[in-house]
Amino acid sequence: MPDSGEIRAVKASPRTDSQVRVEAVPPRKGATPLQVVEGFLEAMTSDDADFATAREYLAPEVSDKWQPEAGTTVLAEAPETGQAREGGSSNPGMDFPLHGRKIAQVDSQLAYEAFTPADYSRTIHLSQRKSQDGSDALEWRIDQLPPGLVLGASDFQRNYRPVNKYYFAVGRNTVVADPVFIRQRLDPSTLMDPVTQSVRSLLDGPTAELAPVVESSFPRGTRLKDGVALTFDDRNTLEVPLNEKANGVSRAQCDKMAAQILFTLKDLSSSRVDQVELQRANGGMLCAFSSGQEEAYAPDHLWPRAGNQYIVDGGGRLAVLPRDGQGVPSPVLGPLGREQQSTGQIAVARDEKTAAVVSADGRELRVAPIFSARTQIPPPLVRSKGAGPEQRLSAPSWDGLGDLWVADRDPGHGGLLRFAGGTGEPRPVRIVPEPDGARIESVRLSADGVRIALLLERDGRTTLQIGRVERTGPGDDPEVRVTALRPAAPQMETVTAVSWAGPSRLVVVGKEAGEVQQMRYIQTDGSTSAASVLPGLNNVEAVAASDDERLPLVAHSDGEGIVRLPSGANWQKVVSEGSSPVYPG
Repeated sequence: MPDSGEIRAVKASPRTDSQVRVEAVPPRKGATPLQVVEGFLEAMTSDDADFATAREYLAPEVSDKWQPEAGTTVLAEAPETGQAREGGSSNPGMDFPLHGRKIAQVDSQLAYEAFTPADYSRTIHLSQRKSQDGSDALEWRIDQLPPGLVLGASDFQRNYRPVNKYYFAVGRNTVVADPVFIRQRLDPSTLMDPVTQSVRSLLDGPTAELAPVVESSFPRGTRLKDGVALTFDDRNTLEVPLNEKANGVSRAQCDKMAAQILFTLKDLSSSRVDQVELQRANGGMLCAFSSGQEEAYAPDHLWPRAGNQYIVDGGGRLAVLPRDGQGVPSPVLGPLGREQQSTGQIAVARDEKTAAVVSADGRELRVAPIFSARTQIPPPLVRSKGAGPEQRLSAPSWDGLGDLWVADRDPGHGGLLRFAGGTGEPRPVRIVPEPDGARIESVRLSADGVRIALLLERDGRTTLQIGRVERTGPGDDPEVRVTALRPAAPQMETVTAVSWAGPSRLVVVGKEAGEVQQMRYIQTDGSTSAASVLPGLNNVEAVAASDDERLPLVAHSDGEGIVRLPSGANWQKVVSEGSSPVYPG
């Protein structure tokens, strides 16, 4: 804690208890321009369904046109008002500057995008209008304002909640999570309760970030039937009445539509869904789909869910950690489990039949069976010509389609490489646009196969970037490229390690400016919460997480060795010697 320096007052939006409903206060008669501005800013943080009270602070013609749903600007703290000044002769009235530090933006599709904190400056203009009560009194009202909403981070977290809506990867029966933010704690009579909002957002289609790589099973134009709020009956069945656009779908298509809804509602912890019934516009049933059936479309439905944790042990062998964290790691039966290995980084295939290993010097990548005791280690798939380990091969990663990925960091001959099925010749993967001057430090593919997490090093700083994996051409030999890289942890000055920890979540090890190393969960859109910070662990060099949240995190700490973090517990030491902890993938 600091023990010197001046004391400064900080205007922060209050951290309100999650169960508290904030009621907006309308403007009082004779309110000053400052009182109108502050009342309006406070009303934007309220739970009004249509921001009715906030609109009372606006001039009538502005109130009719104001669209709070157009987007939300998220500031680190509540917006501050600057010194008022009189408007010019062409625009008489009062101008109030708004200041803050912008950290994120939510667009009209409810998609969140995090930014490196930057100065935010806008202006609210007020003029005097005749009172709406019929008198001749003049009242100050806002007639120019920034678009959408402007909220401090804590008000945003109180009023909005993250939800994953689900679509299918293009050409595959595998769902992909598309994170958005919806308002919470709204009266169901407004037809905008969390369940109804989530389903409506699902029907609106995927966000721009994922639209090129996913598709919806719902026919274009499908919407909820007018005037309907979704509710559960006493059987925990959700009836979803759709408009006429969905009337002619087949049973197979209807099942996929219902699966999208079931996956989406799983993120609403307060909502238990045992069955979804999709209905035609006339009330007839399209199909009934029970909870659990949707798992046939899960990203990992093709792979076993053994939950094994692997490391490179002190002898350089591929070994399996004991499930309960007690005892010693067991070397695998295959050639990678024998003595005198020169193993650096590893990645175990999602079917747990083979593993990819990069040699300790980073020069060679090999793939070998895990449990075939008679097999010899095959020749390398690729050799790097980089001058040193930091300019050779990164740790490998397997995607959800069974392809193997690795980055060759050789400045002259390197790039991102993919091996179809984990064999054959390396196939270069273009990154569009190319990250000029940046070196790929780490590669991690998602289970759904449509997203990639890259650690990029530039000028001594390593950042986390998330991109789309786009596949075009024939299914057996597609052209693959990575597009639309965007920062996922802009608040961190440098990132040390990353692992996928769910359909749209990563566990990230890094440091903010002037802070110590920390480990926390971060969504692919860059959003976080105070609860996402994990118990402290020093000098973490690698971390591994499973898509199954019930399984423990595993990490390698310089000084501690291999440690694990079971749910609800603290870090537990497993073994003193070892490195490269991984789950399959």
